Order: sequence, then C-alpha cells, then structure tokens
Amino acid sequence: MIKLIVGSKGSGKTKVLIDLVNKAAETSTGSVVCIEKAMNLNFSIKPSVRLVHADDYDINGYDQFYGFICGVLAGNYDITDIFVDGILRIGNRDLDALATMVEKVQGIVKDDVAITLTVSTDPENLPESLKAYL
Repeated sequence: MIKLIVGSKGSGKTKVLIDLVNKAAETSTGSVVCIEKAMNLNFSIKPSVRLVHADDYDINGYDQFYGFICGVLAGNYDITDIFVDGILRIGNRDLDALATMVEKVQGIVKDDVAITLTVSTDPENLPESLKAYL
C-alpha cells in the first residue's frame, strides 16, 4: 500500500509524517524505516526506527530510489512500514516521473508493507494517476 502526504512547503507534511513514523514504531511487529534527503529527523523520530539518509547512498533520481527500495525490501523481510520525506528532492521535482516510479513500487510492494511519501506540491498539480494514493 502506498500513501501520499501532499501539500505546499510549510503545510505540515513532515510533522504528519513524524507522527505516523512514531506511531508505527510503537505498534509495528516488524521494522520501520524512514528515508530522508536532508538529515532533519534525527531527534524527532523514535530510536527504534531505521533512519536512512538518501545522500549517504548517493540516491539521486527515481530509478535509483526504486532500486534502493527493492534492495531494502529484499534484504529485510520484517519491514512493515517505509516512510520517505521529501521524495521530490530525491527525484528532481519531476511529478510525471514520480507517478511512473510509484506504479513500479506498487508492483513490488506486498500488502503487509505500507509506504508513505511526502510530496511538496499542491494536490491539483499531481498527475491523475497519483491522486488515487491521497
């Protein structure tokens, strides 16, 4: 399952994401992963969450991000939740390419894994295929 948290800059997306990450950390029977472009969440999320800095793995672009997600899921069978803050910064702000990548990820994600992405744009700017994930 993929979910998008969408809104303009400063609309509170990251705060919502932090709340969801911490709730998942409390209730998950497996592992919770949080991926971010800028290391801003160190002190906001619970220490049990696996915090990944995308720049440490040179993740630039949606193809690299897709490959990274495949690797994370293949190597960790206990992941229940993946949260991504600032997906447009990883993918160079290309909304159409984001739509393509989300469809690819949806094809590999099992029903018992939830992926939540923050997207910094107004909902009306989303391609139609992404609106189903709101």
